[in-house]
Amino acid sequence: MSYLSIEFGLLFIIFFAFYWACYLSPKLQNNLLLIISYLIVSSYSWQFALILFIYTCIIYFFSVIISKSERHAKLWLIVSLFVSITNLALFKYFDFFRYEIQALLNFWHLSIALPLISVLMPIGISFYTFHSISYLVSVKNKEIPVAKFWDFVLFLSFFPSIIAGPINRAKEFLPQIAITQSRQIIEPFRAFTLIMLAVIKVYCFGALINDNWVNPIFANPIEFNVIDLLVGLYAYAIQLYLNFSGYTDLVTAIALLLGFRLPINFNFPYLALNLRDFWYRWHISLSNWIRDYIYIPLGGNRCGFIRTQINVMLAMILSGLWHGAGINFIIWGAIHGLGIVALNIGDRYLGQGLVTKYLPTLARLLTWHYVCFTWLFFYCESLSDVGDYFTALTSNFLIKPHYPEVFLIFCFICVIYSKCKTFPEWFIKQLSKVNRVCLPFIFILIMWLTIYIAPSGVPNFIYANF
Repeated sequence: MSYLSIEFGLLFIIFFAFYWACYLSPKLQNNLLLIISYLIVSSYSWQFALILFIYTCIIYFFSVIISKSERHAKLWLIVSLFVSITNLALFKYFDFFRYEIQALLNFWHLSIALPLISVLMPIGISFYTFHSISYLVSVKNKEIPVAKFWDFVLFLSFFPSIIAGPINRAKEFLPQIAITQSRQIIEPFRAFTLIMLAVIKVYCFGALINDNWVNPIFANPIEFNVIDLLVGLYAYAIQLYLNFSGYTDLVTAIALLLGFRLPINFNFPYLALNLRDFWYRWHISLSNWIRDYIYIPLGGNRCGFIRTQINVMLAMILSGLWHGAGINFIIWGAIHGLGIVALNIGDRYLGQGLVTKYLPTLARLLTWHYVCFTWLFFYCESLSDVGDYFTALTSNFLIKPHYPEVFLIFCFICVIYSKCKTFPEWFIKQLSKVNRVCLPFIFILIMWLTIYIAPSGVPNFIYANF
């Protein structure tokens, strides 16, 4: 069930009424949240809900052992992490690795046929796996005590963030579940602003960009001029940002209305001055997770310059692999890793932030285009599709462009993008000044206009696939 569907909106209003009718009992609210979270997971498949619950029980069992084992806590942590990652690999990467291993066996002329098993990837498995790892590490480091079982079940299944994040840290989110005093709606004006932004971003602008430019251009790039192909890259970069940040806005708003805070996930990433800055701004909860649970445990920057670059590459390749079971995602992560390594080398031998300090506009343009070209690997399902796009991009100069005016519009959007940074806070302030009787009508009017302008159908959340 899409969180943007009318059905979900109506069900949430009913749930919202029941939820706050129990405001005197956070425990009862937690029970309602747990039920609705599992119902949403079950709406995709009852097997997904069963897998999630079994996985939750196993991880909780390991957390109890880790907390009680003083001498062997590290060993049990390693075992539990192995189980967690194996579970993720089985459901998410089995087909990919089976295909690659089978190809390798055939290359070596070994007559071994690996079994053909169709494995469906449970919804949200990438996110609740990372949630559980943060919990296990926090228990091992004595940052938090072992949670109550049903609190932990809710932590892994919390419906606003299970499908496509953000990635919650156990030490920050579990205390919000275990609260004993009555909850309150947090920043209602911000919540309603975020809902409107989400619908505008995903339902309207993102869907329009996808239907008018992304799909037509990527479907057959050979027919388009270089300018059009740049339009396709720019359009997809913008659509992906609108879709994912819009989803984050929506679930953040839902959490606020339920009395919870989710971590910030975006901070105007396309204003980044370099790739490091981009990853400080894009999918922040994932970037921070990879830094704390992969990059730093590998040694971070503590083991010399060369080892640091190796750690960067490993972290970024694993980031790419996390996004999807395909060679294109591995290459996407590796290209980002190479970009950061090149940046580190430049900072070391040419001076820290040389371009960003003296030519910030050029730095932003270079970063923007580098990121846009890497999104090509993100969009295309095969390397041959990537090759077709690159071939057209470097040779189709004589074909008449279809979208020269759109190219100029996107360039203009890039110029005014930075001016939009303060808009949400400004809009929240204006809402707070409006008579509360008028607020529902303003909300309904904006939503109706957005849906009227938007293409028909409910758009998918792109990151729900990861």
